[in-house]
Amino acid sequence: MNWLKTLDSNEQIALLFVTLFGALALASAASFLLGLRAREEDGEHALARRRKIQHELNLLWLGASLFWAAWISGPLGATLLFGVLSFLALREFITLLHTRRGDHRSLILAFFVLLPLQYLVVGLREFNLFTVLVPVYAFLAIPVVSALAGDPEDFLERNAKIQWGIMVCVYGLSHAPALILLDIPGYKGRGAFLLFFLVMVVSFGQLIEQAAAQRLRRRPVARQVSRTFSMRAWWAGIFAAALLGAALFWITPFTAVKAMLMAAVAAGAGSFGGLVMEALKRDAGVRSWGNRSSITGAVGLLDRIAVLCFSAPVFFHSVRWYFKWAQ
Repeated sequence: MNWLKTLDSNEQIALLFVTLFGALALASAASFLLGLRAREEDGEHALARRRKIQHELNLLWLGASLFWAAWISGPLGATLLFGVLSFLALREFITLLHTRRGDHRSLILAFFVLLPLQYLVVGLREFNLFTVLVPVYAFLAIPVVSALAGDPEDFLERNAKIQWGIMVCVYGLSHAPALILLDIPGYKGRGAFLLFFLVMVVSFGQLIEQAAAQRLRRRPVARQVSRTFSMRAWWAGIFAAALLGAALFWITPFTAVKAMLMAAVAAGAGSFGGLVMEALKRDAGVRSWGNRSSITGAVGLLDRIAVLCFSAPVFFHSVRWYFKWAQ
Protein backbone atom coordinates (compact mmCIF):
# COMPACT_ATOMS: atom_id res chain seq x y z
CA MET A 1 0.00 0.00 0.00
CA ASN A 2 2.85 2.39 0.79
CA TRP A 3 4.41 1.61 -2.59
CA LEU A 4 1.12 2.39 -4.34
CA LYS A 5 0.97 5.76 -2.61
CA THR A 6 4.41 6.66 -3.97
CA LEU A 7 3.11 6.37 -7.56
CA ASP A 8 1.60 9.38 -9.28
CA SER A 9 -1.96 9.31 -10.63
CA ASN A 10 -0.96 8.26 -14.17
CA GLU A 11 1.18 5.38 -12.88
CA GLN A 12 -1.59 4.21 -10.56
CA ILE A 13 -4.16 4.23 -13.37
CA ALA A 14 -1.72 2.42 -15.68
CA LEU A 15 -1.25 -0.26 -13.01
CA LEU A 16 -5.00 -0.48 -12.71
CA PHE A 17 -5.38 -1.22 -16.42
CA VAL A 18 -2.54 -3.75 -16.39
CA THR A 19 -4.33 -5.60 -13.59
CA LEU A 20 -7.71 -5.33 -15.34
CA PHE A 21 -6.53 -6.58 -18.73
CA GLY A 22 -4.42 -9.26 -17.06
CA ALA A 23 -7.47 -10.60 -15.23
CA LEU A 24 -9.47 -10.58 -18.47
CA ALA A 25 -6.67 -12.43 -20.26
CA LEU A 26 -6.67 -15.14 -17.59
CA ALA A 27 -10.47 -15.38 -17.81
CA SER A 28 -10.28 -15.70 -21.61
CA ALA A 29 -7.68 -18.45 -21.31
CA ALA A 30 -9.90 -20.31 -18.84
CA SER A 31 -12.86 -19.87 -21.20
CA PHE A 32 -10.81 -21.31 -24.06
CA LEU A 33 -9.96 -24.41 -22.01
CA LEU A 34 -13.62 -24.83 -21.06
CA GLY A 35 -14.46 -24.54 -24.75
CA LEU A 36 -12.13 -27.40 -25.63
CA ARG A 37 -13.78 -29.54 -22.98
CA ALA A 38 -17.25 -28.59 -24.22
CA ARG A 39 -16.34 -29.68 -27.76
CA GLU A 40 -15.10 -33.03 -26.50
CA GLU A 41 -18.31 -33.65 -24.60
CA ASP A 42 -20.29 -32.40 -27.59
CA GLY A 43 -23.28 -31.60 -25.40
CA GLU A 44 -25.83 -28.93 -26.18
CA HIS A 45 -25.85 -27.63 -22.63
CA ALA A 46 -22.05 -27.34 -22.54
CA LEU A 47 -21.94 -25.58 -25.89
CA ALA A 48 -24.67 -23.14 -24.85
CA ARG A 49 -22.82 -22.37 -21.62
CA ARG A 50 -19.61 -21.86 -23.58
CA ARG A 51 -21.29 -19.42 -25.96
CA LYS A 52 -22.81 -17.47 -23.07
CA ILE A 53 -19.49 -17.22 -21.23
CA GLN A 54 -17.70 -16.12 -24.39
CA HIS A 55 -20.37 -13.52 -25.09
CA GLU A 56 -20.03 -12.07 -21.58
CA LEU A 57 -16.23 -12.03 -21.89
CA ASN A 58 -16.43 -10.21 -25.21
CA LEU A 59 -18.63 -7.58 -23.59
CA LEU A 60 -16.17 -7.24 -20.70
CA TRP A 61 -13.29 -6.79 -23.15
CA LEU A 62 -15.31 -4.18 -25.00
CA GLY A 63 -16.18 -2.33 -21.78
CA ALA A 64 -12.57 -2.41 -20.55
CA SER A 65 -11.30 -1.20 -23.93
CA LEU A 66 -13.81 1.66 -23.95
CA PHE A 67 -12.79 2.61 -20.43
CA TRP A 68 -9.12 2.57 -21.46
CA ALA A 69 -9.92 4.68 -24.54
CA ALA A 70 -11.77 7.16 -22.33
CA TRP A 71 -8.75 7.45 -20.06
CA ILE A 72 -6.07 7.95 -22.73
CA SER A 73 -8.24 10.47 -24.60
CA GLY A 74 -8.61 12.63 -21.49
CA PRO A 75 -11.74 14.29 -20.09
CA LEU A 76 -12.79 15.59 -23.52
CA GLY A 77 -12.48 12.17 -25.13
CA ALA A 78 -14.34 10.49 -22.27
CA THR A 79 -17.17 13.00 -22.55
CA LEU A 80 -17.45 12.46 -26.30
CA LEU A 81 -17.33 8.69 -25.87
CA PHE A 82 -20.17 8.62 -23.37
CA GLY A 83 -22.07 11.07 -25.56
CA VAL A 84 -21.96 8.52 -28.39
CA LEU A 85 -23.10 5.77 -26.00
CA SER A 86 -26.01 7.98 -24.90
CA PHE A 87 -27.00 8.55 -28.52
CA LEU A 88 -26.98 4.82 -29.27
CA ALA A 89 -28.83 3.96 -26.05
CA LEU A 90 -31.50 6.61 -26.67
CA ARG A 91 -31.94 5.36 -30.23
CA GLU A 92 -32.39 1.84 -28.91
CA PHE A 93 -34.93 3.03 -26.35
CA ILE A 94 -36.98 5.03 -28.84
CA THR A 95 -37.00 2.51 -31.70
CA LEU A 96 -38.57 -0.19 -29.54
CA LEU A 97 -41.41 2.08 -28.38
CA HIS A 98 -44.40 3.39 -30.30
CA THR A 99 -44.05 6.94 -31.62
CA ARG A 100 -46.04 9.00 -34.10
CA ARG A 101 -45.24 11.50 -36.84
CA GLY A 102 -46.06 14.30 -34.42
CA ASP A 103 -43.11 13.20 -32.24
CA HIS A 104 -40.47 13.89 -34.89
CA ARG A 105 -39.82 17.44 -33.72
CA SER A 106 -39.45 16.30 -30.11
CA LEU A 107 -37.07 13.53 -31.17
CA ILE A 108 -34.95 15.95 -33.18
CA LEU A 109 -34.80 18.21 -30.12
CA ALA A 110 -33.81 15.27 -27.92
CA PHE A 111 -31.12 13.78 -30.17
CA PHE A 112 -29.55 16.86 -31.74
CA VAL A 113 -30.06 19.62 -29.17
CA LEU A 114 -30.57 18.32 -25.64
CA LEU A 115 -28.12 15.40 -25.83
CA PRO A 116 -25.10 17.38 -27.12
CA LEU A 117 -25.99 20.33 -24.87
CA GLN A 118 -26.01 18.07 -21.81
CA TYR A 119 -22.55 16.73 -22.60
CA LEU A 120 -21.27 20.19 -23.46
CA VAL A 121 -22.31 21.36 -20.01
CA VAL A 122 -20.53 18.32 -18.53
CA GLY A 123 -17.34 19.16 -20.44
CA LEU A 124 -17.49 22.77 -19.22
CA ARG A 125 -17.96 21.52 -15.62
CA GLU A 126 -21.04 23.66 -15.15
CA PHE A 127 -22.47 21.19 -12.66
CA ASN A 128 -25.19 23.47 -11.33
CA LEU A 129 -26.73 23.77 -14.81
CA PHE A 130 -25.87 20.14 -15.55
CA THR A 131 -28.08 18.87 -12.73
CA VAL A 132 -31.20 20.78 -13.85
CA LEU A 133 -30.89 20.99 -17.65
CA VAL A 134 -32.79 17.76 -18.36
CA PRO A 135 -35.10 17.48 -15.29
CA VAL A 136 -36.28 21.09 -15.65
CA TYR A 137 -35.69 22.60 -19.09
CA ALA A 138 -35.91 19.44 -21.19
CA PHE A 139 -38.91 18.22 -19.21
CA LEU A 140 -40.78 21.42 -20.11
CA ALA A 141 -39.46 21.82 -23.66
CA ILE A 142 -40.40 18.36 -24.98
CA PRO A 143 -44.21 18.67 -24.49
CA VAL A 144 -44.18 22.25 -25.83
CA VAL A 145 -42.53 21.14 -29.07
CA SER A 146 -44.86 18.14 -29.25
CA ALA A 147 -47.95 20.34 -28.77
CA LEU A 148 -46.79 22.62 -31.58
CA ALA A 149 -46.87 19.59 -33.87
CA GLY A 150 -50.65 19.56 -33.46
CA ASP A 151 -51.14 15.85 -32.67
CA PRO A 152 -53.05 15.35 -29.38
CA GLU A 153 -53.57 11.57 -29.67
CA ASP A 154 -51.90 9.72 -26.74
CA PHE A 155 -50.14 13.00 -25.99
CA LEU A 156 -49.22 12.27 -22.37
CA GLU A 157 -48.03 8.72 -23.04
CA ARG A 158 -45.91 9.68 -26.04
CA ASN A 159 -44.21 12.56 -24.27
CA ALA A 160 -43.65 10.55 -21.11
CA LYS A 161 -41.81 7.89 -23.12
CA ILE A 162 -39.53 10.44 -24.75
CA GLN A 163 -38.87 12.15 -21.42
CA TRP A 164 -38.09 8.81 -19.78
CA GLY A 165 -35.66 7.97 -22.57
CA ILE A 166 -33.85 11.28 -22.13
CA MET A 167 -33.71 10.91 -18.36
CA VAL A 168 -32.26 7.40 -18.46
CA CYS A 169 -30.08 7.40 -21.56
CA VAL A 170 -28.84 11.01 -21.51
CA TYR A 171 -29.19 12.45 -18.02
CA GLY A 172 -28.35 9.27 -16.13
CA LEU A 173 -25.43 8.16 -18.27
CA SER A 174 -23.91 11.65 -18.51
CA HIS A 175 -23.03 11.43 -14.82
CA ALA A 176 -20.38 8.80 -15.63
CA PRO A 177 -17.96 11.18 -17.41
CA ALA A 178 -18.92 13.89 -14.92
CA LEU A 179 -17.21 11.78 -12.24
CA ILE A 180 -13.91 12.15 -14.08
CA LEU A 181 -14.29 15.94 -14.07
CA LEU A 182 -15.21 16.36 -10.41
CA ASP A 183 -12.87 18.71 -8.56
CA ILE A 184 -12.16 17.00 -5.23
CA PRO A 185 -9.56 18.47 -2.85
CA GLY A 186 -6.44 16.31 -2.80
CA TYR A 187 -7.77 14.08 -5.57
CA LYS A 188 -6.98 16.07 -8.70
CA GLY A 189 -6.40 14.05 -11.86
CA ARG A 190 -7.77 10.83 -10.38
CA GLY A 191 -11.41 11.04 -11.39
CA ALA A 192 -10.98 7.95 -13.58
CA PHE A 193 -10.57 5.96 -10.36
CA LEU A 194 -14.03 7.05 -9.22
CA LEU A 195 -15.59 5.88 -12.48
CA PHE A 196 -13.71 2.59 -12.26
CA PHE A 197 -14.81 2.17 -8.65
CA LEU A 198 -18.45 2.76 -9.62
CA VAL A 199 -18.39 0.30 -12.52
CA MET A 200 -16.62 -2.39 -10.51
CA VAL A 201 -18.84 -2.33 -7.41
CA VAL A 202 -22.08 -2.11 -9.42
CA SER A 203 -21.05 -4.90 -11.80
CA PHE A 204 -19.86 -7.13 -8.96
CA GLY A 205 -23.05 -6.50 -7.02
CA GLN A 206 -25.11 -7.48 -10.08
CA LEU A 207 -23.15 -10.70 -10.57
CA ILE A 208 -23.57 -11.74 -6.94
CA GLU A 209 -27.26 -10.81 -7.00
CA GLN A 210 -27.84 -12.96 -10.08
CA ALA A 211 -25.95 -15.86 -8.53
CA ALA A 212 -27.86 -15.51 -5.26
CA ALA A 213 -31.17 -15.40 -7.14
CA GLN A 214 -30.38 -18.82 -8.59
CA ARG A 215 -29.07 -20.35 -5.37
CA LEU A 216 -31.37 -18.91 -2.72
CA ARG A 217 -35.04 -19.62 -2.35
CA ARG A 218 -36.84 -17.13 -4.55
CA ARG A 219 -39.41 -14.77 -3.15
CA PRO A 220 -39.99 -12.31 -6.00
CA VAL A 221 -41.27 -8.95 -4.82
CA ALA A 222 -42.56 -8.04 -8.30
CA ARG A 223 -43.41 -11.34 -9.96
CA GLN A 224 -45.08 -9.76 -13.00
CA VAL A 225 -41.95 -7.71 -13.69
CA SER A 226 -39.11 -10.09 -12.78
CA ARG A 227 -39.23 -13.61 -11.40
CA THR A 228 -35.60 -13.43 -10.28
CA PHE A 229 -35.57 -10.16 -8.33
CA SER A 230 -35.89 -10.81 -4.61
CA MET A 231 -34.86 -8.84 -1.55
CA ARG A 232 -32.64 -11.68 -0.34
CA ALA A 233 -30.65 -11.61 -3.56
CA TRP A 234 -30.70 -7.80 -3.52
CA TRP A 235 -29.17 -7.69 -0.04
CA ALA A 236 -26.57 -10.28 -1.08
CA GLY A 237 -25.55 -8.06 -3.99
CA ILE A 238 -25.41 -4.97 -1.76
CA PHE A 239 -23.26 -6.76 0.81
CA ALA A 240 -20.85 -8.06 -1.85
CA ALA A 241 -20.56 -4.62 -3.48
CA ALA A 242 -19.89 -3.05 -0.06
CA LEU A 243 -17.08 -5.52 0.63
CA LEU A 244 -15.49 -4.84 -2.74
CA GLY A 245 -15.87 -1.11 -2.13
CA ALA A 246 -14.00 -1.44 1.15
CA ALA A 247 -11.24 -3.42 -0.60
CA LEU A 248 -10.90 -0.71 -3.27
CA PHE A 249 -11.01 2.27 -0.88
CA TRP A 250 -7.37 3.10 -1.65
CA ILE A 251 -8.29 4.29 -5.17
CA THR A 252 -10.96 6.64 -3.81
CA PRO A 253 -10.84 9.77 -1.65
CA PHE A 254 -12.77 7.90 1.07
CA THR A 255 -11.87 5.82 4.08
CA ALA A 256 -12.67 2.10 3.98
CA VAL A 257 -15.96 2.54 5.86
CA LYS A 258 -17.11 5.44 3.70
CA ALA A 259 -16.11 3.62 0.52
CA MET A 260 -18.18 0.66 1.72
CA LEU A 261 -21.22 2.88 2.22
CA MET A 262 -20.80 4.58 -1.15
CA ALA A 263 -20.50 1.21 -2.88
CA ALA A 264 -23.64 -0.06 -1.17
CA VAL A 265 -25.62 3.04 -2.21
CA ALA A 266 -24.44 2.79 -5.84
CA ALA A 267 -25.09 -0.94 -6.11
CA GLY A 268 -28.53 -0.61 -4.53
CA ALA A 269 -29.54 2.16 -6.93
CA GLY A 270 -28.23 0.21 -9.91
CA SER A 271 -30.13 -2.93 -8.93
CA PHE A 272 -33.42 -1.07 -8.55
CA GLY A 273 -32.68 0.63 -11.87
CA GLY A 274 -32.38 -2.76 -13.51
CA LEU A 275 -35.79 -3.70 -12.11
CA VAL A 276 -37.32 -0.49 -13.51
CA MET A 277 -35.88 -1.22 -16.94
CA GLU A 278 -37.32 -4.72 -16.76
CA ALA A 279 -40.75 -3.17 -16.18
CA LEU A 280 -40.25 -0.90 -19.19
CA LYS A 281 -39.33 -3.89 -21.34
CA ARG A 282 -42.44 -5.73 -20.20
CA ASP A 283 -44.51 -2.71 -21.15
CA ALA A 284 -42.82 -2.55 -24.57
CA GLY A 285 -43.44 -6.27 -25.09
CA VAL A 286 -39.79 -7.28 -25.55
CA ARG A 287 -37.53 -9.58 -23.56
CA SER A 288 -34.41 -7.52 -24.18
CA TRP A 289 -33.62 -4.13 -25.66
CA GLY A 290 -31.65 -5.92 -28.35
CA ASN A 291 -34.80 -7.49 -29.76
CA ARG A 292 -33.59 -9.81 -32.53
CA SER A 293 -37.07 -10.17 -33.96
CA SER A 294 -37.19 -6.45 -34.80
CA ILE A 295 -35.52 -4.56 -37.63
CA THR A 296 -34.69 -1.53 -35.53
CA GLY A 297 -30.97 -2.21 -35.29
CA ALA A 298 -31.09 -2.46 -31.49
CA VAL A 299 -28.16 -4.49 -30.16
CA GLY A 300 -28.94 -4.69 -26.44
CA LEU A 301 -26.75 -1.81 -25.29
CA LEU A 302 -29.37 -0.72 -22.76
CA ASP A 303 -29.38 -4.17 -21.20
CA ARG A 304 -25.70 -3.64 -20.36
CA ILE A 305 -25.69 -0.03 -19.19
CA ALA A 306 -29.15 0.27 -17.57
CA VAL A 307 -27.79 -0.21 -14.05
CA LEU A 308 -25.09 2.40 -14.70
CA CYS A 309 -27.71 4.89 -15.92
CA PHE A 310 -29.36 4.69 -12.48
CA SER A 311 -26.33 4.25 -10.25
CA ALA A 312 -24.14 6.96 -11.83
CA PRO A 313 -26.33 9.98 -10.88
CA VAL A 314 -26.90 8.64 -7.36
CA PHE A 315 -23.18 8.02 -6.85
CA PHE A 316 -22.14 11.33 -8.46
CA HIS A 317 -24.40 13.46 -6.29
CA SER A 318 -23.56 11.45 -3.17
CA VAL A 319 -19.85 12.14 -3.74
CA ARG A 320 -20.44 15.79 -4.59
CA TRP A 321 -22.72 16.46 -1.64
CA TYR A 322 -20.40 14.64 0.75
CA PHE A 323 -17.38 16.80 -0.09
CA LYS A 324 -19.49 19.95 -0.16
CA TRP A 325 -20.77 19.10 3.33
CA ALA A 326 -17.28 18.06 4.54
CA GLN A 327 -15.87 21.45 3.60
